[in-house]
Amino acid sequence: MTRGRRRIIAVGASFAIASAASLTTAAVWPRHDGSPKAVAITTTTTRPPTTTTTRPPTTTTVALPSPDDAPGDPYANVPVRQIGTIEIPRIALVHPIFEGVWLTVVDHGPGHWPGTAMPGAAGNAVFAGHRVTHTHPFLNVDQLRNGDQVIFHMPNGDFTYAVTQVLVVDPNAVWITNPTRSPTITLFACHPKHSAAHRIVIKGSLVRAVKKGSAP
Repeated sequence: MTRGRRRIIAVGASFAIASAASLTTAAVWPRHDGSPKAVAITTTTTRPPTTTTTRPPTTTTVALPSPDDAPGDPYANVPVRQIGTIEIPRIALVHPIFEGVWLTVVDHGPGHWPGTAMPGAAGNAVFAGHRVTHTHPFLNVDQLRNGDQVIFHMPNGDFTYAVTQVLVVDPNAVWITNPTRSPTITLFACHPKHSAAHRIVIKGSLVRAVKKGSAP
């Protein structure tokens, strides 16, 4: 577990940079070389012996998106770039989403954690948002229930996720950003409202993908 991995955004009434052991920073530096970070997951398949030969096990390594490290300055002057729109019918939310989790980005709306999967792709797409400040997009995420839809409208298509879990965790629960094999999402914000004592986390799995130019 890298030091930067243990520093995650605190979204809600206020933000503060904390130690590497807590989920309370507000930003992530992209890699200097621009290359994606990935976690290698190895799977081994054993083939049964035949009457003529016995084949050795074959090993396949799959690289999954993994969060970039966090910077020390959550207020870095970085470009604010919209990457799509998030829609959550249960709470009547339709809001632009942006790339990055610097405060200077998240103040405009939910920010995508650099290095994690993009909506619709294999892996864990992680987004942070404010609950009670600025445009407060995640104000009512505590009202979500299993099965509720979270829809991402992206340049390459529309991707619908079904909520699978709503939970409250301690600020040091870095496992919420762990890579996944299948397309999943993680939304998180401070909890309860007007406090950064905990994090509310929304987990979901992809249930429908309509790519641009394809039939529903």
